[in-house]
Amino acid sequence: MNKLLSDASLSRYATFVLALIGTLISGLIFVLSGSGFWVLLVFAALTAIGVRDLRQTQHAILRNYPILGHMRFLFEFIRPEIRQYFIESENEAAPFSRAQRSLVYARAKGQSDKRPLGTQLDVQAIGYEWLTHSMAPTDIASSDFRVKVGGPACAHPYDISLFNISAMSFGALSANAVLALNKGAKLGNFAHDTGEGSISRHHLVHGGDIIWEIGSGYFGCRNAEGKFDANKFEQNARRDVVKMIEIKLSQGAKPGHGGVLLGPKVTEEIAEARGVAVGEDCISPNAHSSFSTPLELMDFIVHLRNLSGGKPVGFKLCIGHPWEWFAVAKAMTERNIYPDFIVVDGSEGGTGAAPLEFSDHLGTPMREGLRLVHNTLVGLGLRDKIRLGASGKIVSAFDMACALALGADWCNSARGYMMAIGCIQAQTCHTGHCPTGVTTQDPLRQRALVVTDKAERVKNFHHHTLEALRELLEASGLHVPSELHPGMILKRLSMTEVKSLEKLYPSMRSGDLLNVQEPSSLQEPFRTHWAHASSTTFSRQWLDRRSS
Repeated sequence: MNKLLSDASLSRYATFVLALIGTLISGLIFVLSGSGFWVLLVFAALTAIGVRDLRQTQHAILRNYPILGHMRFLFEFIRPEIRQYFIESENEAAPFSRAQRSLVYARAKGQSDKRPLGTQLDVQAIGYEWLTHSMAPTDIASSDFRVKVGGPACAHPYDISLFNISAMSFGALSANAVLALNKGAKLGNFAHDTGEGSISRHHLVHGGDIIWEIGSGYFGCRNAEGKFDANKFEQNARRDVVKMIEIKLSQGAKPGHGGVLLGPKVTEEIAEARGVAVGEDCISPNAHSSFSTPLELMDFIVHLRNLSGGKPVGFKLCIGHPWEWFAVAKAMTERNIYPDFIVVDGSEGGTGAAPLEFSDHLGTPMREGLRLVHNTLVGLGLRDKIRLGASGKIVSAFDMACALALGADWCNSARGYMMAIGCIQAQTCHTGHCPTGVTTQDPLRQRALVVTDKAERVKNFHHHTLEALRELLEASGLHVPSELHPGMILKRLSMTEVKSLEKLYPSMRSGDLLNVQEPSSLQEPFRTHWAHASSTTFSRQWLDRRSS
């Protein structure tokens, strides 16, 4: 039904128009012949429903599909029984199950998220996970958990919330979606990442805190040749609403892949935000031109920090070749230059513009990548200097707890907040035919997304998710999120074997990577790749030399 609603060949108002015509015809017949009263009544009722749907602001589907949208809600109502007995379970749909989506919708709307009769998950199934609890639970006064980002080199450190809006660009998202997300971030006092599409006029309307992502296209800070422009960067970076600067090295959903926004899609608003020409192809290269080595990346971080007036600067990456990340880590220690934060993006991340092979088989999942980055920083004695964010299919408090236990300081969510503003997982983001107005530039489809209503839902989703995290911490006998440990989360590997995340993702001791005398004492992939990584190159020259 979700895909039917987004079908481009379907007139969004066809059913309403037919009902209106039916009312007029049946009314004329009734007046002329005195018969057809019940037909007139039916069509008049449908017309009244359509008028009401067009005027209401709570349901995007009904605003875009008056009358017909009710069929979707009818199927949603009866589907649990049909699915339970004939089709599939609550937890089989992908990329997010019905249970996950229902949780987001309930929290966004401020409705009860409680479930009767126990879990619908199979606790004996391979992959089932749980958090251990305490017989001495605690009481935590507030769920407004925050962590300070910004080292001694920062004049303007930022106290970031533990649950923020992950990178999504204007252009990929509609104007109303950006407005709703940013207003929700303002209401809830948390951060909104711009994505590499830069800061649009819509990001500035409501004054929500912004993390400005700088990609390889340098949108918002580029010259006519597409290279980095320091003056333009400084103008944007020194805006009061910009709290942190994030250099995008790679994106989990399509690491190592550039992008092209075709000219016909480059509207005046998109061109204004990105600093490109209206109607011309907008190219995002697959690599940065401002640096080509790990050492140069460190210099670029310092350059951006100075230009921004001392705001926190970091980078986002999806882990690929481990030696490339190790090379970056070595560059930090050699130059004594440290990013203020690193966001680890997982290959399970989503986008509307990735080839299937990239989505399914390229890049490291978030947990493995996060643990590798965390252990590297611990091994170098740098973990206290650099904050870690995590993004990749995080929509619940338990998702957050797992990421925090594995080393994250905060979490980001993109699709969770998309669902909070109305996304129904129609999976037509790339077509421009999003039925709820979230990922389309079609002004008629966008009008379904009412900013004031959806902004409240964004705030609610953030608030209730952190409330749930607080309750998990209390039940586990903890006082702050940083006390979460991978040994507290268990995973079933078979009917007879259970291991903690600590066993699956072993910890490294502080300083283990300093002056390594015996590489064989290290765990993989450090044992194989650490000694060969060089701060002067990202390349595989050491592999070529060894193989020759």
